[in-house]
Amino acid sequence: MQPYFVGLDVHKQVIAYCVKQGDGQLVSEGKIKATRAALAEWVGSLPRPWVGGMEATMFSHWIYAALQPHAAELFMGHAARMKAISAGKKKSDKLDSRTIADLLRCNVFPKCFVISPELGRLRQQLRFRHLVVKQQVAFMNKTAGLLMETGVEYERRRLHGKQYFSELMATTHWVNQELKPLLKFSRQQIESLAGMDKRLIRMLEKHPQLKARVAALRTIDGVGPILALSWALETGTPDRFPSIKDAQSYCGLTSAFWESAGQQKRRPLSKQRNKHLQTVLIEVANLAPMYNEKLKALYQKEKAAGADSNQATLEVARKLVAYLLAVDRAFCKSAQSKRAA
Repeated sequence: MQPYFVGLDVHKQVIAYCVKQGDGQLVSEGKIKATRAALAEWVGSLPRPWVGGMEATMFSHWIYAALQPHAAELFMGHAARMKAISAGKKKSDKLDSRTIADLLRCNVFPKCFVISPELGRLRQQLRFRHLVVKQQVAFMNKTAGLLMETGVEYERRRLHGKQYFSELMATTHWVNQELKPLLKFSRQQIESLAGMDKRLIRMLEKHPQLKARVAALRTIDGVGPILALSWALETGTPDRFPSIKDAQSYCGLTSAFWESAGQQKRRPLSKQRNKHLQTVLIEVANLAPMYNEKLKALYQKEKAAGADSNQATLEVARKLVAYLLAVDRAFCKSAQSKRAA
């Protein structure tokens, strides 16, 4: 039996839909409210079986999770490749939903990987931790700035230590009464955010879905808990990457490729990447050669070949991705074998 094809144009408050048969005949189209109740009522009226597709937005994941049990197949569109929908002269929600349905009919819908709801919720925690660290650093910089504005001398490396900061506040005579409350408030925020950071990391490390996987990734010298958690939660599953180069590209460690009229050029690192994973990998690549002899040898080899420190660090990050992918694949394969047994 030929399935029906459902195109969904997702927005914050409304969802535009279009239902077509395999020959392109329009069955129905319209708009529904972007609420769980309206979605449940609408999906019950759809002809079965049906295949659906939607754009990837910040609202798409909960809609995907709500519709997936009712669909024969459900896909989310690759954000960069779906730009062709809006490239036309005319654009509307109706036209977008029709275009998505037509792409599904012709089997040319640009699909992307969709993380499981369980890992997606854990990834939200990890990304929230990134916000916590960012705010903590902002308060640290503000504390140092307030002291510099008043000409207070301090030891930069010890400033944010609890004991040293207390001694500094008690002994310095250059901090006026108006400034002291600001410095104390900033210190309280730093300590509160640091505690929140530690709790989030402990929660993630001890989670049943991540504990064994993170432990396996940490067997690589130079890989700590933050990189292991970032890799596990940002990639979802290693099976999504056909090759090491695909994984490196996803992590933002490869340059953009451009070719026209027979001329080929390599541009700077592509902006189409997972920025969270890219940031962590580059930071770890700066330190990993101190803990991993193979990465240290690679770094020295690149430097000897004429590469600058940034290029050598980038090569170390690429090698880290190769190690992480190999270990993660082996762990996931072993876990699947155990479940099958």
